Amino acid sequence: MATTKWTLDPTHSELQFKVKHLMITTVTGNLKSFTAELTSEGDEFERAEISFNGDISSLDTGNTDRDNHLKSADFFDAEQFPAMSFKSSSMEKDGDDYILKGDLTIKGETKPVKLTAEFGGIATDPWGNTKAGFTLSGKINRNDFGLTWNAALETGGVMVSEEVRILGELQFVKQA
Repeated sequence: MATTKWTLDPTHSELQFKVKHLMITTVTGNLKSFTAELTSEGDEFERAEISFNGDISSLDTGNTDRDNHLKSADFFDAEQFPAMSFKSSSMEKDGDDYILKGDLTIKGETKPVKLTAEFGGIATDPWGNTKAGFTLSGKINRNDFGLTWNAALETGGVMVSEEVRILGELQFVKQA
């Protein structure tokens, strides 16, 4: 079967991260600028290859001071490490969905991660473009990637959780 290339439709895609703050609420951030490509066998996504690249300077949590702190050397060090990336090692069918494994690189640290890719289906838009949709979810430990800044709280616990939840809504366009 011929391989099919799919590219990200950025206007219908989003990538978020969620992390506990003060151990009582969750702060959500977005990566506003990122690209992704997927190569599949026809319209079958098992064993598909996926690559992703995200621009750290596009991090947005809705608070300029917090965003600047996240981009600083305390966290992502965007000046020295301007991008994060992901390259899949496997995409295996799990019921109607997929388990996506690969290597995530943040701040120069590359670690294996496992994500769930819920398959939304394939549809044709009004302009004749074939699109495939996925909802991505998973968790990473930010300390694994050198994002270790924190502050202890007087009441016990820490200001920022080590666990970061990743959520994505990704729409891909089939290339001719």
